[in-house]
Amino acid sequence: MRKLIVLLFALLLAIGITACGNEAPPATPAAPTVPAENVVSESPDGLTFETVRLAFIHVGDTADQGYTYRQHRGTTDMQAALGISDSQILNFWNIPPGDQVDTSILEAIEWGADMIFATSFGHGPHMEEAARMHPDVQFFHATGNLAVASGLPNFHNYFGNMSQARYLSGIAAGLKTQSDVLGFVAAHPNAEVITGLTAFFLGAQSVNPDVSMYVMFMNAWNNPALEGQIAQALIDRGADVLGQHADSPTTQLVAESNGVWAVGYNNDMIPMAPNATLLSPMFDWSYYLIQAVEAVVEGRDMQPDFLAGLAEGMVFLSELNTPLVAEGTAAAIVEAEARILDGWNVFTGPLYDNDGNQLLAAGEEHIEPLSAPSWTHIIRGITVVE
Repeated sequence: MRKLIVLLFALLLAIGITACGNEAPPATPAAPTVPAENVVSESPDGLTFETVRLAFIHVGDTADQGYTYRQHRGTTDMQAALGISDSQILNFWNIPPGDQVDTSILEAIEWGADMIFATSFGHGPHMEEAARMHPDVQFFHATGNLAVASGLPNFHNYFGNMSQARYLSGIAAGLKTQSDVLGFVAAHPNAEVITGLTAFFLGAQSVNPDVSMYVMFMNAWNNPALEGQIAQALIDRGADVLGQHADSPTTQLVAESNGVWAVGYNNDMIPMAPNATLLSPMFDWSYYLIQAVEAVVEGRDMQPDFLAGLAEGMVFLSELNTPLVAEGTAAAIVEAEARILDGWNVFTGPLYDNDGNQLLAAGEEHIEPLSAPSWTHIIRGITVVE
């Protein structure tokens, strides 16, 4: 039956029933070919941890030493926790939104995947359509926001509350800067990125009211050459501490070569640039993966939208680079973390934009309706450089 559904889905794709993502990374290699001996037409009955098959569709690969590296670390940590073998995992690397996502999904289903995970925002429409066409497969999409509205019992979104860790990392930046100017290398001008850079700035501002921040967008998730150019441009504007939402450690390397400092992202960037990196906010994707695989194997339902943060350990900070951080940084982070763990929301007003318009009143909170971040305002003190 699954084989027939796959063929029907392929026919629908051929006549154009697909959805486009909102990212446009450069052309990348095609998805891997699944060895013929591994193709199955039906999933085994009575799933166990020894038989369940998991496919992962990644926008990059582990060589980025950032986002995809940490996503895959989540996979391997989940394997270790549950006893999942490598033969039960199929990875698709460097898959941008578009036809390659659809092809990867079909190959995963042919291989016998019981659960398919996609890790980039633009994969969402492809995953939703596939979930609709393949009700016997469970689909999980990191960073997305479509699952609740879809109403599909086999389609799920998940994310970590990175705003909490971003805020704490911003404290280190605000205390370290000597010029009171921060720079931020940003991927796309979308809600996920703007939420993150805003939380970073709010953390810096909480300990340094005079701080300001320049932001430049790459319009790409992973482009190390462009990331380096933007990092240099921000330094040339006077920024002496850089933050980032990009998939490589290039920002930290450029900071180190210029004798300034930086805050990493996704992965611990201190080993890559030990003379520049103060710390890095990070994800532990295994926190969700373990729960998702356990639920499917044990026949339990998974909620359509999932968010966890500092309290659960799904987001966390690397160790501080003690020789580099300013005096009092550790204590300030501990104090702020305690407030967050006590329920305080880092997006609490008053907040204004650069024209003086009030975005949040005093004491008013921005509450995310879904796990995917949704803040899109540029607040006072942040300047976007074209």
